[in-house]
Amino acid sequence: MKRFLLLLLPLLSLPLLFQSTPTEIIKLRTFDALVKKQDPSGNFVILNITEEDVAAEGGYPLPRQRLAEIHQQLLEKGAIGVGWSISFPQPDRMGGDDAFAEVLGWGGSVLAMFTDSSGNYPKSSGTVVKGEDIGGIVIEGVVQNLNKLQEQSLQGIATAPTDVDNLIRKVPLLVRTTDNQWIPSFATQIYKALFGVKTYIIKTNDNGIEEISIRGIPPVKTDSNGMKWISWVDTPQTDLQNMDVMGRYVIIGVTASGVMPQLATPAGLLEPHKIQAALAESILIQDSPYIPDYAIALELLIYTVSVALVWILISYLGITWGITSSIGIMALTAFTGFKFITGGLLVDVTWSLISQFIAGSTGFYLRFREQYKLRQLIKKQFEHYLDPAQVDKLQKNPELLKLGGEKRYCTYLFTDLRGFTAMTEKLKATEVAYIMNRVLTVQVAAVTKRGGMVDKFIGDAGMYIFGAPLDLDNHERLAIEAAQEILEEVERVSEELQAEGLPSVAVGVGTQSGVASIGNMGSDTRFDYSAIGDAVNQAARLESATKDRGVSLLIGDVTAEKSGMDLKELVPIAVKGKSKPLKIFTVI
Repeated sequence: MKRFLLLLLPLLSLPLLFQSTPTEIIKLRTFDALVKKQDPSGNFVILNITEEDVAAEGGYPLPRQRLAEIHQQLLEKGAIGVGWSISFPQPDRMGGDDAFAEVLGWGGSVLAMFTDSSGNYPKSSGTVVKGEDIGGIVIEGVVQNLNKLQEQSLQGIATAPTDVDNLIRKVPLLVRTTDNQWIPSFATQIYKALFGVKTYIIKTNDNGIEEISIRGIPPVKTDSNGMKWISWVDTPQTDLQNMDVMGRYVIIGVTASGVMPQLATPAGLLEPHKIQAALAESILIQDSPYIPDYAIALELLIYTVSVALVWILISYLGITWGITSSIGIMALTAFTGFKFITGGLLVDVTWSLISQFIAGSTGFYLRFREQYKLRQLIKKQFEHYLDPAQVDKLQKNPELLKLGGEKRYCTYLFTDLRGFTAMTEKLKATEVAYIMNRVLTVQVAAVTKRGGMVDKFIGDAGMYIFGAPLDLDNHERLAIEAAQEILEEVERVSEELQAEGLPSVAVGVGTQSGVASIGNMGSDTRFDYSAIGDAVNQAARLESATKDRGVSLLIGDVTAEKSGMDLKELVPIAVKGKSKPLKIFTVI
């Protein structure tokens, strides 16, 4: 079992270590389901240029003169700034660029830029890096706005990369150019415009970016590439007719069909300006979710400890308690993951749960197979020695049996068919076998009925044990009762044999109690469950002495004393190796 665990743990850790696509998708979808829904901050509003607006304005794009009017109206209605999630790289055919540039210069304005592979970059923003200048996503170029527009406004990257399932969840707050300069995102520039800040502070560690600071708001935690996880806030929305923007920053985009693409997010298909609004909201949320640098290390720790625990519990507590406690471990793991994610710490436990199930199922199978083999071994070992009820009890509770040998106090009973050697010389082999089978059958029935075990048959002799392999209360008395029944039943069989024209039969029985070594004994390739000890020898000696004492049953002193029966004491017999004669008894 240990070998399997040592093989299973590193094998199941591979999808976690190498972030395979299926496990990454499962993790991301779990985050989507559990990340806490946040309320809007009240600082932002989305202005949609709708299908009706485009129709009313005579089509898209709207003239820059009209955009200047919209921008001016928003400021007049109390907007604290305006961000256009639209790029303006070409001049306006209708000559409205000067008017648009003028209103952009009134302050708090941000224009969008989108990435390309041109190798062109805007002038880098001022950045201060605390730590090694590492981390960040490198872009190959940017489509910039007209010079006269960017001179009057800030501009930021509005591109949003997708995850492995093609959904947008994280957006970089800053990106890196090929010459190691930094360009801020659209949402980041909004805060720079609002607070009049000229410099961003990037804090790094050994893994990359740790957090980004803008004077005026708390530091924003990111992943090593400067990516911020978006909280999908339901930011209030308005339109050109209502312009409900008082005291809020306005983020403008087009929702008219066929103009701006809709991008897939966990919150559904959204236009770029709505994604940027959600990012801007997320920057202000103190417990907004993020993936810490130590996430993989923590996930590996949870995986290793929990999977190993499930395996150990299944392997060593048995099937019922093992499964129950393993379910408890899985529930605790799930609860831990839930608390992490809802608290904003994006640590994944889904693969740990899957691995726990795989490990638990594997451990359960191996445990079941081991138990099955043990039960088959028990059945094979004892089906000829014990009655079926006792075999079934051993199979259901193998711990009752200590295979391999143990010291155990039992009662031992020996029988022997008298005159058997002379009988075999006079009778046919089939007749000898018939008589032996009849005599031994009644002996076995009398013994097993009282919970005794058939140890072995040696020719015409039988050896039986009371008190092994299962505990048996008052086995001394039960052995005597079995001996009495054997004598009665053999006498009945003898009468039946005579009626069939066969010789009469009789048996001698000896029994004694004591401690002996009991277990599987023999060679490596052939063995039997048996008993060896002084009490066993005394029981055999008593059976042999029945002929000399003229009785059919001799009972040893220990058996007689502990049986509680009223017995007849006979003259003691000498026992080889003993200084004192052995007290013996028989039934009255």
